Amino acid sequence: MNGVRIEIADGVAVVTLNRPERRNAFTADMGRALGRAYRDLDADDAVRVIVLTGAAPAFCAGADLGDGAATFEKPGGPAFSASPVDPPAFALRKLVIAAVNGHAIGIGMTLAMQADIRVVAADARYAIPQVRLGVVPDAMAHWTVAKVAGMSVAADILLSGRTFDGAEAVRLGLARHCLPAAEVLPAALAIATDIAVNVAPMSAALSKRLLWDTAIHGYDPTRVADLETESHLRVMGSPDAAEGIRARIDHREPVWSARLSSDWRDLPQA
Repeated sequence: MNGVRIEIADGVAVVTLNRPERRNAFTADMGRALGRAYRDLDADDAVRVIVLTGAAPAFCAGADLGDGAATFEKPGGPAFSASPVDPPAFALRKLVIAAVNGHAIGIGMTLAMQADIRVVAADARYAIPQVRLGVVPDAMAHWTVAKVAGMSVAADILLSGRTFDGAEAVRLGLARHCLPAAEVLPAALAIATDIAVNVAPMSAALSKRLLWDTAIHGYDPTRVADLETESHLRVMGSPDAAEGIRARIDHREPVWSARLSSDWRDLPQA
């Protein structure tokens, strides 16, 4: 599907950027396909967690530079967006893990920053180098990087456009784990499988939405407390709230019954 491959098993959807002959260099078609994949998977109750990765040996080498110096020519119509994947990963109800199994440059890295969790390859290069190409960072990186790792890290990475490795990505707070490239996807799948089995889908969706809404809207602690209370009241007394306790007592895997496709309601915004 336009450079994006989807595989679903055991509650986990693996979405692969799939142009290995171009190191998964990003195109407008890929952006549209990735957005469609996100929407479809978010609506699928069989999917609990999404893992975004790249066909080896790279995650995403950045924008496809096949047009040379004309790559960043001004577009002729109003359809252009510097955030070409709609919705972004953070807007989904399902948890998104970026298994960054190789080089992630430019939009490759900025798309990974929209995920909830990142596992990166130690022996790969990472950069958001747009300022070195005469353009600016994209995919909401001025917001995601600052929210995830702080303003100082964002200024360092975005304004210098410098390259760094997986170990530094973890030190800077841009990633959770740094592993050899061959271990990145298996590690991400292990995290995803644990969540798919043991985390209640409605609880995860409510917590994710509150976490990102707080970042987006700048909620103060009182507003967060109110929304946490409302979220509790939605799930307390539910079959899943009872099932979680029963499964813990019985030392077995829980069997969740809530369905986001039919039971979900967005949290109110201030």
